[in-house]
Amino acid sequence: MTIPFGKILVVGVGLIGGSVAAAVKASCPGVTVWGVDPNQSSLDSALAAGALDAAAQPGDAVVGEWIAPGGADLVVLAIPVFAAREWFARLAASGFDGIITDTASTKAVITQIAAEELPDMGCYLPGHPMAGSEVNGFDGARPDLFQGAYWILCPSDATQDEVFLKLHETFSALGARIISIDREDHDKAVAIVSHVPHMVASSLVELAANHAGERQELLRLAAGGFKDTTRIAAGSPRLWCGIALDNREALADGISEMRQILGEFEDSIRREDADTLVGKLKRSSELRQSLPSQWVPDSANLTQVRIPMTDRPGIIAEVTGMAGHAGCNIQSIEFDHINESNAVLELILTDEGDMGRLGAELINGGFDFSFRNIGMGGR
Repeated sequence: MTIPFGKILVVGVGLIGGSVAAAVKASCPGVTVWGVDPNQSSLDSALAAGALDAAAQPGDAVVGEWIAPGGADLVVLAIPVFAAREWFARLAASGFDGIITDTASTKAVITQIAAEELPDMGCYLPGHPMAGSEVNGFDGARPDLFQGAYWILCPSDATQDEVFLKLHETFSALGARIISIDREDHDKAVAIVSHVPHMVASSLVELAANHAGERQELLRLAAGGFKDTTRIAAGSPRLWCGIALDNREALADGISEMRQILGEFEDSIRREDADTLVGKLKRSSELRQSLPSQWVPDSANLTQVRIPMTDRPGIIAEVTGMAGHAGCNIQSIEFDHINESNAVLELILTDEGDMGRLGAELINGGFDFSFRNIGMGGR
């Protein structure tokens, strides 16, 4: 498998960065992967595992060569948001001429830092792989971590078509499913599906711990569903504190809404209102049971979308943004030029998302288009 980058620098060789490096070497062994991390043991482990071709600590002279013009084609910042400013400044000062992305789970703060430090924001496209593990550091890294996982990309509304396509091709090669989301919408969305659940899991563990002293058998009974529900609470406390504070407004709003929902359950239980309680439990049960059929995609069921258009800057980002709004995953993108100014954009979408909403957005955007269901055998 080939990707449009020959030399990749991963800054931060922990769980996510180490998995990026390992996945690249597994799927594209001809690509050179360098790693930078202040923890020498992480670098040694990554080298021993074959995830890196070379490694260095941040202050080593070779890092300057890797981020100088003609060095790395792609820099992946797999570091906490608070550490990003130093690296954006270093990349700017070195004259780095490649593409920069990140793996942070919040986008507002890191994007603002990039705007303050980088002379050209066109080279930076924020990203967020929705994957992880309760095992921290490179010990938790593995080459298949991104298989079937969503990798969010947040292109600007213009001029980043080429950057988006290169990153789409690269992370798709690692097995990820690419979703395009507006930077402004990203943090609110992940607060609900990722950050609030982490705080709820931590709260459940704390609830059990509060009563473990009076009921010694409690934690021995905390198996099965309790362990599954609270698994993510084992994540790095410092990392999750940073995530929570970076996304504090959206997260606080989500926790407030969660408190209201729990209050409604509490109220119906205290009033012994069986009808209300059954209704709420039934609705939750039905929604949860619908997830496998409605939200888990079938890779064999694909839809081809063909969109004739005038080739202009920002057109691909505009259309992929519409797909992201509709929750549609883009399996592949092709751009066929008919003549100098006219082309056909072809998207292959998996079966998730709201195709009706995508069609409505394309119509509102003034695009003609056609949908056609295809199977894997037709590609």
